[in-house]
Amino acid sequence: MRMVLPIEKGDQIMKIGLIGYGNIGRFLLQSINQNNLIKDGRITVISGRNPEHGQMIAEEYGAEYVQDVNQLIEKDVDIVIEAATVEVVKKHAAAILRSGKDFLVISVGALADRSFYEQLHMICEQSRVKLLLPSGAIGGLDILKAAKSIGQLETVSITTRKPPKALPGAPLEEETVLFSGCAEEAIQRFPQNINVSIILSLAGIGPAKTFVTIIADPKSEKNSHSIVASGSFGKLSLNVENDPMPNNPKTSYLAALSVISTLQNKDALIQVG
Repeated sequence: MRMVLPIEKGDQIMKIGLIGYGNIGRFLLQSINQNNLIKDGRITVISGRNPEHGQMIAEEYGAEYVQDVNQLIEKDVDIVIEAATVEVVKKHAAAILRSGKDFLVISVGALADRSFYEQLHMICEQSRVKLLLPSGAIGGLDILKAAKSIGQLETVSITTRKPPKALPGAPLEEETVLFSGCAEEAIQRFPQNINVSIILSLAGIGPAKTFVTIIADPKSEKNSHSIVASGSFGKLSLNVENDPMPNNPKTSYLAALSVISTLQNKDALIQVG
């Protein structure tokens, strides 16, 4: 049993609800509730489909467990983190935001649907809440947003290279291009592996215009992303090589760290970039 500090009456903390307690969810529970990486923040409620497992994890990290996301929405939390699936985001995002809670989304592939994205944007305006999208496993978003701000971003492409074990069904023996096309289609084909293309497209010229190449490479031991963008600002070329999270080759460790960074800077008085 891990020692978790209790919440004292009168404490002013950011109360966090967490949907999903897989690899990233467990990382967040340890980072926030045990290692105190979010100042005055605590995951107080978790939700997931397996009650026995969920109760055990909740007890371990000093949180409350509820099986249904709708129960979590009714709890006294300030922000909800999704660490589950695209389907969870599509099903519950609107209700979470309408309840007056900020919503941090990891499965950003759900926002490839333009009408869904616009619906959530409208709810945020009406309810005065935030939809937070961490940068995930890539960088360069600040440059894309700067160029986009005056309409001078022309092309954006990303080539993702992963070991075959991170791409179900990929050939194991030789390098293979599994996909080449727009981000909108990439997220439909590889919903668990290509969130980076969606966050890149949302920061830039959109899912329909962002070009994506996915390569299974048996010589690669890590996930890597090569981003190229051009416009009147010049040209951006960026290579990122990520270590996978322990016990989960599909998820970049940097993606998990970006969630912590987003929470740490959520209400920062001084923001860089």
